[in-house]
Amino acid sequence: MTQDTIRKMNELKLYGMAHAFSNQLETAAASHLSFEERIGMLIDHEATFRDDRRLRRLLTSAKLREAACMEDIDYQARRGLDRATIASLGLCNWIKTGINLTITGQTGLGKTWIACALGNQACRHGLTVKFERISMLLEDLIVARADQTYRKRLSGLARPDLLILDDLGTKALTAEGRSDLLEVVECRAGLKATVVTSQLPIKNWHEYLSGGNPTVADAIMDRLIGNAQRIELSGESLRGGRRSQAQAG
Repeated sequence: MTQDTIRKMNELKLYGMAHAFSNQLETAAASHLSFEERIGMLIDHEATFRDDRRLRRLLTSAKLREAACMEDIDYQARRGLDRATIASLGLCNWIKTGINLTITGQTGLGKTWIACALGNQACRHGLTVKFERISMLLEDLIVARADQTYRKRLSGLARPDLLILDDLGTKALTAEGRSDLLEVVECRAGLKATVVTSQLPIKNWHEYLSGGNPTVADAIMDRLIGNAQRIELSGESLRGGRRSQAQAG
């Protein structure tokens, strides 16, 4: 009878509950628990199993470049990182309300690592995340134009609760790339949150984005910076440091 119950639990996709029930049958201590306590434990195991499965699915879909998490952020390195600011961002309310975030600073200060840690935290809150390296994304969009999947690709970029655009400014923008970047930020503006990391100070963004077309630069800046929070890192590179090597980027 118990095996039939376990089989039915699995058929109903109550995998966490089935596993916990099997453990209870094998554990002598469980026999001393009340019916209500045993049921409560089964439900807790099922909830935990589903949360873990959802988190794995969200992290797989996010394709974060770094296996970073909030708990491992290094505040001892002198790079202008404020613990209270990160703690506030860790609540993910800014993502739920569609507020953007910029993370700027010289190479090696951990911009990408921090962005991925925030992406990991968003997944823990059950939010969808997508990581994109800007140079590769713009190349993908050129291909998407050619094979007529451009609108589908843009739609996919518009959906995640959080889009991480990594390394703005590492490559010169073409006119087409500039236009594509505008389309990406336009489809998310005011609706979904976007993180942008860059070695360029924000004061230099307009010049980089312009390329002789200040109107497009104005539009991109307005949609990215208009409602954005900012993290501006400074100091010496963390690369090569034993403690913070994983966070350099």
